[in-house]
Amino acid sequence: MGAVFGLIFSVNKYELEITSKGKPSEVVKYWDSIEFVDPASSVVVKSFKSEDQLKILNYFQNLSKELKEKLVIVVHTKKPSEVGKQETRYFEKVQKIEKVKTIPLYIKPIGTIFIRLLMFIAIPLVLSSLIVGASSLGDLKKVGRIGLKMLLFYCITIAIAITIGLFLTNTIEPGKRLSDDAKEKLMVEFAPNVQARIQETVELNVINTIVNIVPTNPIYALANSEMLQIVFFALIVGITLTAIRKEKSEPVIKFFDGFSDLMIKMVDYIMKLAPYGVFALIAATISEFGFDILQTLFWYAATLLIGLIIQQFFVLGAFVKVFARMNPLKFFRGIREVMLIAFSSSSSAATLPVNIESCELNLGVPKNITSFVLPLGATINMNGTSMYQAVAAVFIAQVYGLELHISEQLIILLTALLASIGTAPVPGVGIIMLIIVLRSVNIPEEGIALILGIDRFLDMCRTVVNVSGDAAVATIVAKSEGVLEKR
Repeated sequence: MGAVFGLIFSVNKYELEITSKGKPSEVVKYWDSIEFVDPASSVVVKSFKSEDQLKILNYFQNLSKELKEKLVIVVHTKKPSEVGKQETRYFEKVQKIEKVKTIPLYIKPIGTIFIRLLMFIAIPLVLSSLIVGASSLGDLKKVGRIGLKMLLFYCITIAIAITIGLFLTNTIEPGKRLSDDAKEKLMVEFAPNVQARIQETVELNVINTIVNIVPTNPIYALANSEMLQIVFFALIVGITLTAIRKEKSEPVIKFFDGFSDLMIKMVDYIMKLAPYGVFALIAATISEFGFDILQTLFWYAATLLIGLIIQQFFVLGAFVKVFARMNPLKFFRGIREVMLIAFSSSSSAATLPVNIESCELNLGVPKNITSFVLPLGATINMNGTSMYQAVAAVFIAQVYGLELHISEQLIILLTALLASIGTAPVPGVGIIMLIIVLRSVNIPEEGIALILGIDRFLDMCRTVVNVSGDAAVATIVAKSEGVLEKR
């Protein structure tokens, strides 16, 4: 329903809302051309045609504040009532140019509030449940055994996902199906956004990532949602509680146990908003995104979506069947709410509270396993994101006519695997990690402009695979420990 609503009230690509200083916003429609003019010299600095809505928005966004107020925007429009006549409008001291909002964009805040509520309880839930879970595991040997199983399955599923992505991209060759015209258009429209992404990228350093797991200030880690640091702190607290006298540790464990139950109950209340929040988010995304860009990048999107479907239903389904002895249909039914929230939010962190609740109530995974495995999985287990990085890297190389040999594709596999450890569980961060993968095999980073327009939709899809992988591994670990309850 959200998708249909978004399509009906889609954003018009031939309309813009222009706001000048001290004046109400004005809407311009179906322009023939829009010019940015220097009033001092009457020179046209930049000119755009009727199909260039996105280029206009990108150009204006990248102007300095001084230039925005200095340049005069001249809009040439043919009057519908007078064929052949042209109307010229002038806008001075322009502060804002944006797409004209439709109903889905006005209701989007409902979805945003829903996601913020889930994010709001994610950190307290992780901290409290992980402290209780670690303290109930008893000893370091058990923690280490569960940790090794978890990491082993995470690494195996990620490696399989990347391999599937590389195989499909080399077989389908989506980069060789993109026309030169489409390539040029995508580069012009999205290149300005890529430069900012490149500048905020950091180099992949596994040693630093490991060192940074240990927080210098746990309060700072909690305030800034540093998930791995929070997990480390909670684990240390939980394990240490087992080493002190019971009369001292019991009140602390009871407090965090009660606090964890409180957070889970809060999830129940927040999930009553799910139908409305998901509807608003999907409607807004479809309304703004549309299907034009999807048609241009059909083969790239199809390659990645085929890979995600194989990973989701065949690989993870087989793992659950073989290692957890659970019917895959039962597994996917049990996490259907998790997949829906992941798709609409594009955030593993926002989905984490729902994932913990679903695994415990629907799949029979005990709290000490979910609280240990799922928070770590939300940070380091990125099946979908890793596959996306492999597919995108090879796609961009194919567009540029670069031949990637087996050694370079193995480097992509290894780099994408390591990069997933440092991928934050929030929307859009996969693009930043992709730059690291591209650099590892000397593929032009500017090529990200080719895929940026469709990234939001594919981010929604790959997040579903990310969180499903977390739930699958939690179920497998619980079965291996003999604690998986029948549901």
